[in-house]
Amino acid sequence: MTTIATEPAYKVWAVDDVVYGPVSQSVVLEWIAEQRIVAGMWLYPMASKKWLKAGDLPELQETLASALAAGLTAPVVVSPLVAGVPVGALRKVAMLSAMNDQQLGRFAQFMEIAKVTQFELVVEHGDPGDAMYVVLAGSLRVRQMVAGKETVIATLRVGDVFGEISLFDQGPRSADVLANEDSTLLVIGADRFVEFTQKMPEVALSLLLAISRTMASRIRADNERHKQDLLVLQNVKQH
Repeated sequence: MTTIATEPAYKVWAVDDVVYGPVSQSVVLEWIAEQRIVAGMWLYPMASKKWLKAGDLPELQETLASALAAGLTAPVVVSPLVAGVPVGALRKVAMLSAMNDQQLGRFAQFMEIAKVTQFELVVEHGDPGDAMYVVLAGSLRVRQMVAGKETVIATLRVGDVFGEISLFDQGPRSADVLANEDSTLLVIGADRFVEFTQKMPEVALSLLLAISRTMASRIRADNERHKQDLLVLQNVKQH
């Protein structure tokens, strides 16, 4: 029986901070020739199961050298591998700032990208929570409807996170979230988050600590608002 050799496969941590693949070695070589992949970018050879820089992989060095000899001395990326995802967007997310390059690349394997249009409802009050969202581009607002009127609780901008509590309890959403403009969101589903913590506990730890700090900060802020509301109420009663 003849054994058919399987072409090596790789995941690629692209310039838009999102991991793509697996893709075949022939595709990787094409992207090197187009300089969509350069020596300093991180690749994940499926056989090695670890992140390595493209320039450190012997099977890619000849093609990288040829691209360099052709006069491409600096990265020239015509377009990101997925249009509309800003370059370096993940580095603007405070919750992910503790991760190093390799950790962020590994975490990116569990992410999904969602594009939403202006006025689109992303999260609806009362719906069961099943994902955490990170704003990569655009802006959204958190609102509650009271007597048919909209009360804006907060405006979410690039780097802001919402829905993180649902990663732990999948409870009902406490407010609506809708897009103020066309926006790009990073989505981490609750089921994928569980898989992430099981497969990469050392990477998950820093994210869990960051989520805990964010939640604690919000609880303190809510407590302070309640305290101020009580003071206002007491003053009204006294007068």
